[in-house]
Amino acid sequence: MKRTLMEILACPIDKHHPLTLLVFEEKDEIIEGLIVCPECHRWYPIRDEIPEMLPDELRKDAEDLPFLKKWKEQVPEDIVKNGKPFNLKG
Repeated sequence: MKRTLMEILACPIDKHHPLTLLVFEEKDEIIEGLIVCPECHRWYPIRDEIPEMLPDELRKDAEDLPFLKKWKEQVPEDIVKNGKPFNLKG
């Protein structure tokens, strides 16, 4: 994903803009990272250079939770414990 895409992205749930970008791996483009909505605390993974900004009902915990666990040391604690639609609380 190109960093410039962040200029036009808004949260698909509450339409908030701007969003927060966390980059975990980057070469010419962002390979892995996280997009966070500071209003509703939803997080959206960037995997293989693709931002996955799906509504809650189309997301799968079996895909998203392993991603969150992999990067939890670099993700804000609030998102790890209270992020939506999935988190690592408990």
